[in-house]
Amino acid sequence: MADITLSVNGSDKKVSVPPETPLLWVLRDTLEMTGTKFGCGAGLCGACTVLIDGLARRSCKTQVSQAVGKQITTIEGLGANGLHPLQQAWIDEEVPQCGYCQVGQIMSAAALLKKNPHPSDEDISNAMEGNLCRCGTYQRIRKAIHRAAGDSPANAAAANSSLANSGGAR
Repeated sequence: MADITLSVNGSDKKVSVPPETPLLWVLRDTLEMTGTKFGCGAGLCGACTVLIDGLARRSCKTQVSQAVGKQITTIEGLGANGLHPLQQAWIDEEVPQCGYCQVGQIMSAAALLKKNPHPSDEDISNAMEGNLCRCGTYQRIRKAIHRAAGDSPANAAAANSSLANSGGAR
């Protein structure tokens, strides 16, 4: 066991866990922040995505010791002062079906928009690569990202059409 201090959603959190513990389990089990989801445990599905220093990272494959001294943002912290524009866009575009992957999808989209406030369809596809949606809501995800970016409805509709022809967000 090691005493570790993490900066999560702008607050310091002290935990006593083995340094190799996956960040996912520290967030969920130790800090009781259950917004971040467990999907595959191998970093392949994206359900566990959080932001670490603004970058999308798979928390199931990130050891807690690797997050020390970095800013961790979870879905709980994304819209800490009300809904984040992505969360509102997800609602407006009726993105979720089962909803399980949506936290990871939103967190990956947040990292994208922080880096690129008005992404192209290709930018979205590249950023969302590896975030799997079992329900196949990729078209609505892309449309919601465009909406959150403030892109015009025509651009979002064109993106939706382009996505339908390409077979998904991946």
